[in-house]
Amino acid sequence: MDSIKRLFSGFRATASGMSAERVRMDVIAKNLSNAQTTRMPGGGDPQPYRRQVVHFAPILHELEDGRNEVRGVRVSEISGDYKTPFDEIYDPSHPDAGPDGVVRMPNVNTMKEMADLMTAVRAYEANLKAQDTFVRMAERALRIAQ
Repeated sequence: MDSIKRLFSGFRATASGMSAERVRMDVIAKNLSNAQTTRMPGGGDPQPYRRQVVHFAPILHELEDGRNEVRGVRVSEISGDYKTPFDEIYDPSHPDAGPDGVVRMPNVNTMKEMADLMTAVRAYEANLKAQDTFVRMAERALRIAQ
């Protein structure tokens, strides 16, 4: 029975990883779709889109002896990237240009976003493959138990 519990805990861990990576892919897609957005809703001075970043945290389970065991991963926060500055271009004809003709552009680097997207897809695929392995192991265990 304990081995079955371990099997399903592995299944849950990979599912949590897939869920977290899916959120990461959605945020990257949002970043890419707003890479040229120079004005966010809200009025006032035009504020460009600020890149969003996904932060992960472990899912911990306290054991009987007081130690913590990692049971998966979760999205702990989605925050704005305040470290990377906005790009500035000179385009006095742009509707969001300041009095000096400078337009503040989003702090989204499409090459970095594409690299992050590829990493997220690979991590998702790795979790999917592990989950498939858990399913095959469970099927074999059930066949043996018959």
